[in-house]
Amino acid sequence: KQWYQRRVAITAGELLALAKKFRFRKDKNIGAISMKADVNTLLIGVDETYEDVSIEDIADDLPTAEPRYLLISYVLNHSDGRISYPLCFVYYSPPTARTELRMLYTGSKKEIEQKTFATKSFDVRNTEELTDEWLQEELSRI
Repeated sequence: KQWYQRRVAITAGELLALAKKFRFRKDKNIGAISMKADVNTLLIGVDETYEDVSIEDIADDLPTAEPRYLLISYVLNHSDGRISYPLCFVYYSPPTARTELRMLYTGSKKEIEQKTFATKSFDVRNTEELTDEWLQEELSRI
């Protein structure tokens, strides 16, 4: 079988440890982990980590032709003055990505989402969608 016919990649141990630590981070700013699949080993690992970053900065770093998973610790300011810190899973799948890559990421999405302890999940097709305003709006709907 070709690597893309298997459709599911497994999570690298270092990513699971980082996701667990990330879940309990104490920082009061936006942080994120970008994850990518290695098509040779079929492991999902850490691509990039971000601390005190804007959503737009994360979007600017995303490749234009490769999917990524993002785990974002977000600062959500509610209209009543409360502040919450949802852990958001974002599946970024640009339309320019190869079909085989999109299949691999899509097939692995649910497992990765669960293993990273995300409380909210979203799909994004292009980097222009991924903005602070968009994420605030999506989170206010839930």
